[in-house]
Amino acid sequence: MSDLPYTAGFEAPCLQEQDIQRLEEIRRKCSAKIVLATTLANSGHPGGSLSTLPLLLGIYCGLRYRVNEPQWSDRDRVFISHGHTSPGTYAVLSEVGYFDAKEMLLQFRMAGSRYAGHVETDVPGVEWSTGNLGQGLSAGTASAFAGKLRKASYRTFVLMGDGEQQKGQLAEARRFAVKFGLNQLIGVLDYNRLQIGGKIQDIMPQNILENYRSDGWNVLEIDGKDFQAIYQALRKAYHHEVADPSRPTLIAAHSIMGYGIPFIENDHEYHGKPLSKDQAKEALKILGSSEDINAWLAEKQKATIATSHPEIEHEYPHIEIGTPRLYQSTDALDNRSAYGNALADLGQMNNTTQPTVLALTCDLMGSVKMNSFAKICPACFVECGIQEHHTATLAGRLSLENFVVFFSTFGVFGVAETYNQLRLNTFNHANLKLVCTHIGLNVGEDGPTHQSIDYIGLIASLFQIRLAIPADPNQTDRIIRKVACLKGNDFVGMGREKAPVVLNEQGQPFFGKDYEYIPGKADWLRNGSHGSILAIGPMVPVALEAHGILQKQGIQVAVLNMASVIPLDIQAVWSAAQLGPMITIEDHHIQTGLGSLVANVLVQQRISVPFRKMGVSRFSSSGKPNTLYEHQGLTAMNLAQNFKELLHQR
Repeated sequence: MSDLPYTAGFEAPCLQEQDIQRLEEIRRKCSAKIVLATTLANSGHPGGSLSTLPLLLGIYCGLRYRVNEPQWSDRDRVFISHGHTSPGTYAVLSEVGYFDAKEMLLQFRMAGSRYAGHVETDVPGVEWSTGNLGQGLSAGTASAFAGKLRKASYRTFVLMGDGEQQKGQLAEARRFAVKFGLNQLIGVLDYNRLQIGGKIQDIMPQNILENYRSDGWNVLEIDGKDFQAIYQALRKAYHHEVADPSRPTLIAAHSIMGYGIPFIENDHEYHGKPLSKDQAKEALKILGSSEDINAWLAEKQKATIATSHPEIEHEYPHIEIGTPRLYQSTDALDNRSAYGNALADLGQMNNTTQPTVLALTCDLMGSVKMNSFAKICPACFVECGIQEHHTATLAGRLSLENFVVFFSTFGVFGVAETYNQLRLNTFNHANLKLVCTHIGLNVGEDGPTHQSIDYIGLIASLFQIRLAIPADPNQTDRIIRKVACLKGNDFVGMGREKAPVVLNEQGQPFFGKDYEYIPGKADWLRNGSHGSILAIGPMVPVALEAHGILQKQGIQVAVLNMASVIPLDIQAVWSAAQLGPMITIEDHHIQTGLGSLVANVLVQQRISVPFRKMGVSRFSSSGKPNTLYEHQGLTAMNLAQNFKELLHQR
């Protein structure tokens, strides 16, 4: 712990004069670090860092934390939503002892360094990687909500910029926080009235404080340069000494961009512009710093990224998955209902003594089949309203609070609409289980706006996420139980229509009691010596039907179910290629789905084989799924004909 004036949990009624004097000394010291870091890197955001700095220091005067145990479960959490203020954040974190300031100053924004241009969780003390503005409050609500579920005593602070209040996701997060009574959530607004392009009222006029008040938040206005005022407001919010103690609180701190360096104060150009060497010399002199910018620049030229750091690890709960259900060929069921049944089983087994499995949706409980779970585990079912952007971030962060988190909505909302939020979830090493129903032309009459045909291409552009498309209710059940046990991000997709149970050649359920879903492993549904069909989801029954058609014509074609799309079973693709011609078929955009992933494998493995992709080649219309498949040529007859054409090309 540094010599920062400190009283755990803001117990002291006020700061003493010597405390304020010491804070001013530390502010100048940290301001010098901000100037050095950005000037040495010749990039960065000094202006907002300087205006936020007093707020950060004020928070650490009472924050409960352990430098040597960054993931201490009872710590107060601090989220930096305006992640570009990383120089200020890193300056304070180094000041309180999380890491060496010199390392940060020399490595800031260097390739390979953990001290990135926007705050990253690789840095101890950083709760959430941000940078894409407007998402920090959603992540903060997740930690506050987790604390409420567990009846924990910690508080969650979210520091935000005023320009980012223009983002719609913040309104979603505000409403969620009030609905669930997150009174341990404290928003802190750096209200300097400037953003990168100029004055916030010129860029996009809004009534920031009135918006919070109208949504039900307590609002405290203070001078964001006055340490006593900052401390008193934080103390009131921390101890619920506000107008409505049952609700969250916003502290609106009137501040000055570039605070403490007069020649850049209130100049929006220094939002994202570093000081020159000469300006830095002058600024350091004003701040009373003896640092030599020339010496630092010389050392920067020799700096290397040689230090390795341990990864930040989050706990993931061990859960019981129970005995999978077994559906028979006489069961008329859709995959989403099988998902709902499996989710209800998980909830019933694991939420008996404390919340462990959570289910979130956006006004689609019935459509995504979370009804049974909500009835069995009402405290663990979270209805977020039509607020997908907030919910995607909320769910991602909740998955790092020692919960198993399922978020379900339609494919177009869960992937295409919230891609940026999912991207940040992967950056943050989340453990989210995103289960999207209503994918592909299988959505049918809802029409092309709701027919998600691009989810594989989008998710394949991310790292650290698995993707599975079950073939029938039995495989759906087993996939859901498996991903619930796995650390990391998972996407599971399924259509809306009923899915026939996949049978083996003896007429029994293929995905029976002994079947275990393993990511990266495909399923050989039928053997054959003349070639293979690789299918996913609702195209699996089509592939099996084509197999029967071709078999009657003396053509033995293998059928491979590629339920694990990411990771792909490369060995199975290679084995299929040894059989001869290959066709992939999918209810997905033909250029960005399974077929393209398989083609990549063939090229990388230098395998030359007759190959064809079948998929959705244009936007469709409303209509029955089978009719839409006919319009796109995705029928068993078309598939059989395509295979015969390939066979003749050998």
